[in-house]
Amino acid sequence: MTDDNVVPEGEQPDTAAPSPEVPEVDATAEVGEVVEVVETPEADELTVTKMALEERTLDLQRLQAEYLNYKRRVDRDRELLRENATYKALAPIVDVLDNIDRAREHEPLEGGFKAVAEQLERTVAGLGLAKFGEVGDAFDPTVHEALSHIGTDPEVTVTTCKLIAKAGYKFGDRVVRAAQVLVVDPVE
Repeated sequence: MTDDNVVPEGEQPDTAAPSPEVPEVDATAEVGEVVEVVETPEADELTVTKMALEERTLDLQRLQAEYLNYKRRVDRDRELLRENATYKALAPIVDVLDNIDRAREHEPLEGGFKAVAEQLERTVAGLGLAKFGEVGDAFDPTVHEALSHIGTDPEVTVTTCKLIAKAGYKFGDRVVRAAQVLVVDPVE
């Protein structure tokens, strides 16, 4: 035994108060018994409350993200449905516009027919239907349908639309109908 453990006669050994971090243990427990650790109720309740708060905060953040994704998806789907419905309504009108163009080729439009034709053209343009295909455009197979090659032309450097049989129409980026064209090739 060392001298540090010896207590002089008449003095009581120092009994330090338990540290606040160390839980109190039942000293009367016998060997082999389960010892119950007693924690301070305030610290335990605070820890549980903090954990519950973090859990609820994470749940709320997940729900907010799910809601924003749902809202974006619904808005995107709604816009896509609107575009598809407009496309479907405008596609058959292309034939009517072709008939108006043919009528103009024969003689100038007059009277009520002219007013109706102009109003129809303004309305479909306002909905996003755009006419394309001009003489001199470079041939693009994604938007032009070549009906025939009509030879070569020294004035062009790429395959070019020389005659437009039917104008093409686009709705946004979608081709409603490709322009039907006759093309010329450059001289090699």
